[in-house]
Amino acid sequence: MSQALLVIDVQESFRHARYWTDAQLPAYLEKQNALIAGARAAGIPIVRIFHVDGDGPFKKASGLVRPLAGSDDYADHTVEKHVHSALIDTGLPEWFRARGIDRLIISGIRTEQCCETTTRNGSDLGFQIDYVTEATLTFPMQHANGRQYSTEEIRERTELVLAGRFARICTVADVLASLPVAA
Repeated sequence: MSQALLVIDVQESFRHARYWTDAQLPAYLEKQNALIAGARAAGIPIVRIFHVDGDGPFKKASGLVRPLAGSDDYADHTVEKHVHSALIDTGLPEWFRARGIDRLIISGIRTEQCCETTTRNGSDLGFQIDYVTEATLTFPMQHANGRQYSTEEIRERTELVLAGRFARICTVADVLASLPVAA
């Protein structure tokens, strides 16, 4: 089984979004960078995906569609996406299949949005998915009824709906332990 690490939307654009907070950033970056370093050491392709659209900081002309400061910016392949799933109109499913990749390791920003959507879409396309929650970042959200959801509640809900149906929920340590030893 061949695999690839997806680093989804880990970009400066988010620092300029109204909901941005640094509260979870140090822990997230530690896990994300460890995952990237482990994949690189094992010779696993690292695919960096940037979200680009015509809206403010995600507009290419903003100059913010670049790796988030503090993140390991290494990539073997880079694509831009214009919708939530990294597997729509990016050529990635074909790129993976051409290389015999059938397992995707999901990480990045936002846990419940682009990371979850890519996971569901990848599963539906026949890929095996390792969803590394601790290597995803999200932000508190408020429901229309006024209830505030913490990042922990959002992560827990995401794991609940993905586990066993769309993905195997993993820690960074789980993924690193399963990677082949580089020759």
